[in-house]
Amino acid sequence: MHFLLFYDFVPDYLQHRPAHRSEHLRLAWEAQARGELLLAGALTDPVDGAVLLFQGETDAAARAFAQADPYVKSGLVTRWSVRPWATVVGAAAANPVR
Repeated sequence: MHFLLFYDFVPDYLQHRPAHRSEHLRLAWEAQARGELLLAGALTDPVDGAVLLFQGETDAAARAFAQADPYVKSGLVTRWSVRPWATVVGAAAANPVR
């Protein structure tokens, strides 16, 4: 199953990101190495949020990531949510439908 973690950022996110970015990226790469996080990145034009794609039996890894993320803990993320994503097309689709 796939899960999308959505972040909404504070308006001055880019100015405050450098203080927390290395720890955020360390956590992200560790989640990726465990096979939990598949893709992640900020939305652009404007940079007002991010989307992180997780996989697993439950949304626990996505929720744990958000709760440990220094962007969330420092208040750069104003709101986060996790949604299940029913992927049906593509080599990595959880439930391929032809």
